[in-house]
Amino acid sequence: MESVINDFLYYLKIERGLSPRTLSGYSSDLAQFRYFLHAQKRDPASIREEDLRKFIIHLRKKGLQVSSIARKLSAVRSFIRFLMQEGVIKEDPAANLLSFRRGKRLPHVLSQAEVLTLLELPSPETKKGIKWRAILEVLYGTGMRVSELVDLPRSAVDLEAGFLRVKGKGGKERIIPIGKEAEKWIKKYLSEIRPSLDKNNSPCLFLTPQGKPYTRQGIWVMIKRMARKAGIKKVSPHTLRHSFATHLLQGGADLRIVQELLGHADISTTQIYTQVDRSYLKEVHRKYHPRG
Repeated sequence: MESVINDFLYYLKIERGLSPRTLSGYSSDLAQFRYFLHAQKRDPASIREEDLRKFIIHLRKKGLQVSSIARKLSAVRSFIRFLMQEGVIKEDPAANLLSFRRGKRLPHVLSQAEVLTLLELPSPETKKGIKWRAILEVLYGTGMRVSELVDLPRSAVDLEAGFLRVKGKGGKERIIPIGKEAEKWIKKYLSEIRPSLDKNNSPCLFLTPQGKPYTRQGIWVMIKRMARKAGIKKVSPHTLRHSFATHLLQGGADLRIVQELLGHADISTTQIYTQVDRSYLKEVHRKYHPRG
């Protein structure tokens, strides 16, 4: 079983070009499925629909959230399709299995006032403050993922043209306008702060005090800490990304443009922000209309 899973992960890496982070998620989910099948004395060639139903019950008993179960089942379905493609199994045991649907949960976004409060929290008088102001401005100004930010090389930022190149999921590259405020703080960071941090000739744009690239967790912890100081209780690693998309739509941006900027392969993924925007419109209507 383990060797077949490794073949599948190799296929995802080479044929589909998935990122190491995504591959790690597949590996973790399928390892759990492998242990479950081992306990059921099943091998890949003998997987039945009943086994998949038992696996769902097993995950529920462990107290996993609906979103986690849905993710694991998605990995299992992809693995089964690979087994059929390789001729290991002939019929799909998941064919009659209803999708374990995630509940629709709208992303939490900050108001424009909250974003401004967060952006202005780092002190422009300190080296640390200048760097974190630049980081926040880039995240909110471009809508990039935190994982994309930590991997962003200095060479991908073209301040003269006002664009940066981002490598997203699956290694797909997209071009994003920087914006005047983000450009201003990047320039300040590059001229006043980064030279003293670049002890190891790192290609990454943003560096820790030790001269190393940031981790996703390191950025997230710092943003959460700053949000708490700003009086903002609910934040996530994607909060500024969600806010970026929602504020663009509120300003009249075309959905296709927002899809391109976010790097979504499917526009249905981007459409969730129109639901957030409608919620905003309802709020405005209730607040300002005499019959609201």
